[in-house]
Amino acid sequence: MEHYSVAVIAGDGIGPEVMAEGLKALQAVERVHNWIRFDIRCLDWNCGYYARHGRMMPDNGLEILRDFDAILLGAIGAPDVPDHISVWELILPIRRRFHQYVNLRPIKLLKGLESPLRHKGQAELDFVVVRENTEGEYSNMGGRLHAGTPYELAIQNNVFTRFGVERVIRYAFSLAQSLGRKRVTAATKSNGINHSMPFWDEVFRDVSRSHPEIRTDLFHIDALAAYFVSRPEIFDVVVASNLFGDILTDLGAAVVGGLGLAPSGNINPEREYPSMFEPIHGSAPDIAGKGIANPIATIWSVSMMMDHLGHREMGQLLLDGIEEVLVEGVVRTPDIGGRATTSEMGDAIVNSIMRKA
Repeated sequence: MEHYSVAVIAGDGIGPEVMAEGLKALQAVERVHNWIRFDIRCLDWNCGYYARHGRMMPDNGLEILRDFDAILLGAIGAPDVPDHISVWELILPIRRRFHQYVNLRPIKLLKGLESPLRHKGQAELDFVVVRENTEGEYSNMGGRLHAGTPYELAIQNNVFTRFGVERVIRYAFSLAQSLGRKRVTAATKSNGINHSMPFWDEVFRDVSRSHPEIRTDLFHIDALAAYFVSRPEIFDVVVASNLFGDILTDLGAAVVGGLGLAPSGNINPEREYPSMFEPIHGSAPDIAGKGIANPIATIWSVSMMMDHLGHREMGQLLLDGIEEVLVEGVVRTPDIGGRATTSEMGDAIVNSIMRKA
């Protein structure tokens, strides 16, 4: 029997609702492959925890997570807790402490869905974005001066290190090779940001010389965003800085059906620490408790976790289960044109997985 330990942080808003469906899908995988088990530990770290304790997780939270094989996160954020607390005291410390320097987000139009882009189908919408995840524009460097006066100022410093930029770009090329893809595209803005972006470009060109078999492009972020809409078929692997990758992948999610369908992995490629998998949609407090959130992004994130753990056949089983339900078109949540509840959608995917046993 093969065992994996998984820390589950369901979080806030719709997080617990979609996480319940993700865990149901994981249990279905266990039933289909009865030689594997997932030892789940649920942790109540969220904005409610912050209200009770004045912090988003215990002081030793990172030590608690250290020895797990993987982490599943539902969503973090609540209207009564500022984002700079909820995100900066839970998600970002995990990403940084565990060197999850790759944020991996597939941009893939699933079978059974139509893109809002006219005349673009599965063949044109199938690529991966590699987002640098631990430095760049989201570095905690800067401050405010003369607060509350007419002279108040705020400075936020972008931090790009050769070590950090080079390793994420190398990962992008390695990923392209492993997927059999022939093109790596980098996002830049070197015509307007005159220090960090030319530096990013130089490192990208340096790394690309070691991969002459792969075609490379450097596109300014504004043009690249336009190409996500007008020419998505030209992309295989896109690599971007923290901020640019964040924005691009939300746009990418929109062109393949919406945030409720978009998974992600915060990856430590060296596997020295656990990686964390989560939907990108956020806690959506406006629909929390209504039972209508789409669980596909969470179940797909579980699929990505299986891929990372080395069980690609199980990851594919989960993705096939999702697509079969979408192709049938009978059970759909409101965001993709149906009336099904979160649990009904999860049950349909589980049933599809079991039929494939």
